[in-house]
Amino acid sequence: MKKLTLLLFFLVSAGELLSIVFQMNELQLVCKPLIMITLGAYYFQRASDNRSVLAIMAILFSLGGDIALMMDSSDQIFFMVGLISFLISHIFYILVYRQHRVNEIADALVGIQKLRVAFPIVLAGTGLVVILYPSLGALQFPVMIYALVLVVMVLNALFRYGRTNFKSFWLVFGGAMLFMISDSVLAINKFLHPVPNSGLYIMSTYIAAQFLIIEGLCAHFDREGNPLHKELKGKTQRVTK
Repeated sequence: MKKLTLLLFFLVSAGELLSIVFQMNELQLVCKPLIMITLGAYYFQRASDNRSVLAIMAILFSLGGDIALMMDSSDQIFFMVGLISFLISHIFYILVYRQHRVNEIADALVGIQKLRVAFPIVLAGTGLVVILYPSLGALQFPVMIYALVLVVMVLNALFRYGRTNFKSFWLVFGGAMLFMISDSVLAINKFLHPVPNSGLYIMSTYIAAQFLIIEGLCAHFDREGNPLHKELKGKTQRVTK
């Protein structure tokens, strides 16, 4: 059943990308909402013993954002609804990253290490906002708040280094970075200048981001190849169900 659900996720994701390439609006109306629905079903099965309400809420608000932006991303009302939905989704992801980690680990990033590895991400986020700021108009404040939360989401994924297994860290961090890239392309396309094939770039990175994050969260509890399993078992099994 889990493999079937994952197959459905990949099929509707491919359908969404095809709808963008060939401008098939009817196909997009079917496929785009199903991306997070099938991924949510996959998470529910994959994390059967360690389901997190926080992860489920992140998936649901991402679904809400997808639907809002699907309506008409050029309409400011729908865009704001989508922006708020994804902002809330990022907040839930921040919380779930903190939930899926071990705190007392010697190899974790601390002090100046955190500052050094965080600097490029903060620089990229603030640099983009500075470039876009003159073009944001009435959306300057909400976009700045969204950008701040997005950067914090990526940093919290980064700060899981040494606090989870290798696979979980890189899947979640890779997904968070792809989420930032997807949102950056969307912002540049909407506020600065048109990006050729922007829809394809935005959705392909977004789909990959969501899948990697969810798979990475599940991998946090995997026994096989997990040198931290004993610590994880003792300190992070109390995931909200």
